[in-house]
Amino acid sequence: MADWIWAAIAGLVAGGALVVGAAIAWAVEVPTKVVASVMAFGAGVLISALAYDLVLEAQEEGGFWPTVGGFAVGAVVYVAANNLLDRLDQRNPRGKGESAGTGIGIALGALLDGIPESAVLGLSMVGGTGVSVPVLLAIVISNVPEGLSSTASLKQEGRSARYVFVLWIGIALASAIAALLGFVLLDGASGATTAFITALAAGAILAMICDTMIPEAFRTAHALTGLLVTSGFLLSYAVHSAG
Repeated sequence: MADWIWAAIAGLVAGGALVVGAAIAWAVEVPTKVVASVMAFGAGVLISALAYDLVLEAQEEGGFWPTVGGFAVGAVVYVAANNLLDRLDQRNPRGKGESAGTGIGIALGALLDGIPESAVLGLSMVGGTGVSVPVLLAIVISNVPEGLSSTASLKQEGRSARYVFVLWIGIALASAIAALLGFVLLDGASGATTAFITALAAGAILAMICDTMIPEAFRTAHALTGLLVTSGFLLSYAVHSAG
């Protein structure tokens, strides 16, 4: 099988984990405390992934300034887009405005970090080295809680199954396309370019964690939030170290 097909499959697997999490939340009435716990655990996984699999790799690939620039842009874009969605929702007669931890906010974060993240995943396969298993595993581990917690919120907001699964399947397909484009288009790109794209994903992830996941998790899990975030971080760190 051609390498570019494997790159697309890797992106689809990474994005498909979001659909798996969404399917679990839709099929089972997940208790609020469980959703909050999963969200806190997923936040820890994401923090570890952005620190070890994204920011450090960006620094090594392109240096300090492209990494800082990409990180800042990713954070600003996420916050601006999330605020825009909040305003649009408030203008909608049926909308209530987004709160911390809103399903759409987490889905937006999954999209903004998933596309550059998958592009980097595809880029890592250039040269016939194969998919980076630690990176792919870290993405999958973090995406399942994202899909689950976001869908649980969307379900509470009264969103339809069609809306939810079109949303997540669309993001999964976008991840597959991004991985394919990363393999095809970023081969030969400068270190500064790849560092900027990698760090952009990291910035979007951190902004989403701070704006949505941890505040919502703390609202229900309270004192356990810190331990759950730490557990997720350590698991992702172990996966990174094993690679």
